[in-house]
Amino acid sequence: MLGIAFAKAQPTTYLLQYRGGKVVREGAGLSFFYYGPTSTVSAVPVGSRDEPFIFELVTHDFQSVTVQGQIAYRVCDPRRAASMLDFALRADGRNYLSDDYLKLPQRVSSIAEVLLQQAVKDMAIKDALRASEIIAREVASQLSTHPEVVALGLEVLGVSVLAIKPTPEMARALEAEAREIILRTADEAIFSRRNAAVEQERAIRESELDTEVAVELKKRLIRETQMEAEASVKQKRHELERADMEASIKLEARRKDLVVGQAENSRTLAEAEAYRVAVVMKALESADPRVVQALVAAGMQPGQLIAQAFGGIAERAERIGSLNMSPELLQSLLDSKLPAEVERGRRS
Repeated sequence: MLGIAFAKAQPTTYLLQYRGGKVVREGAGLSFFYYGPTSTVSAVPVGSRDEPFIFELVTHDFQSVTVQGQIAYRVCDPRRAASMLDFALRADGRNYLSDDYLKLPQRVSSIAEVLLQQAVKDMAIKDALRASEIIAREVASQLSTHPEVVALGLEVLGVSVLAIKPTPEMARALEAEAREIILRTADEAIFSRRNAAVEQERAIRESELDTEVAVELKKRLIRETQMEAEASVKQKRHELERADMEASIKLEARRKDLVVGQAENSRTLAEAEAYRVAVVMKALESADPRVVQALVAAGMQPGQLIAQAFGGIAERAERIGSLNMSPELLQSLLDSKLPAEVERGRRS
């Protein structure tokens, strides 16, 4: 009514009241009445905003990648932003006169796209897929100092690259290549494991062979020791047998000498006895036979004397007609003979 309008802004909106081409009132979160026909009010949003983006870019090896992320920014100089874009409100104080306020996010996205393309164009696709953090940091640094961003009075709070994706065909190719690398790595791991198993088996076999060699050496040493002991025993046995043989030979020689000596002694005794007998016979040649008989009968038993008497009778049997012998004489002869037969029976 009567051209009087009321303007009210939130704390995240910066109001500027122009009158006569000059700013007469400004501030965030203001509320005031103004005269519409002579005043213009601009509302610049100064709160932080997140602008998502998704761009299709080309890498150094001419491969297309899709970069997805978002930019966080805010208007830090509302006057400069208001001088570059139209943020004027209608007479109702609620709606904008133009759509320039929508161009701010578009300009930020366009600048970010250019910077992202510059960052990606020097990278191969494999490097670009793994460089999201590096790209985000580089773009944020360049975007903060970009002349157009500074001219718009913007402050870049941060740039986030959420994903960098290749085309489906390239993704399958990279997956195949990565799969082959992984499979080759797996094959190498299997080969290494088998090789390690073979090495361990060979080490075990070598240890077993070393053990067998050591056992064989011990056995050979034992056999050599046994052979040396057997040889020593045999040598000692031979020495004992040779000593026994020498002792036997010496004993036989001593026996032979003893036999020879005994034979010599026997021969000497026989010669002495023969000489004695010869001397006795020579002495008895001139003696009377009856004297000799008497000498012989001197030490005889009665029975022997009677037997000698019967021998004399037998020599002269042709001169004897008859011989009478009393039973007493025969009994006495038998009695004297019986003890001698009994003694011979006992001895036998």
